[in-house]
Amino acid sequence: MTEPLDPGPTRRVNGVVLDDTAKRIIEVLQEDGRLSYAAIGKIVGLSEAAVRQRVQRLLESGLVQVVGVTDPMTLGFNRQAMIGVRTNGDLNAAADAVSELDGVEYVVITAGSFDLMVEVVAEDDARLLDILAAIRAVDTVESTETFLYLKLRKQTYAWGTR
Repeated sequence: MTEPLDPGPTRRVNGVVLDDTAKRIIEVLQEDGRLSYAAIGKIVGLSEAAVRQRVQRLLESGLVQVVGVTDPMTLGFNRQAMIGVRTNGDLNAAADAVSELDGVEYVVITAGSFDLMVEVVAEDDARLLDILAAIRAVDTVESTETFLYLKLRKQTYAWGTR
């Protein structure tokens, strides 16, 4: 396991103080989001009630989400792709429009040869083509390039907070 990154001194983000304890709670949740508040409390040195309160603040602020992550292909979504999108005009508007499309799971505004990187999940090739057509139909989209996922080798969301 790699050493956690040090994002700097304690700071306030979205109204929540990110002190060493909050960062440790986040790391524990990244390792196992199913742990009880009592178990987290033992690890970080707080009471169950204190952990519950801190986690609730992290959730309400949007700094943390606790979700079940799956491999879509094991659930019958046989096509996953990353689509590079070139646009003209307002990048935020283009990203927002693409984000609203069914089947689009992830949208990032980027620097480089693409303006957006868009992850899509589809049941089959026909559905992937439908999603791609919908992306291309967005007014400011100039071109796309599709990168099909052949096999998922690594999917992790546990990066350091220190």
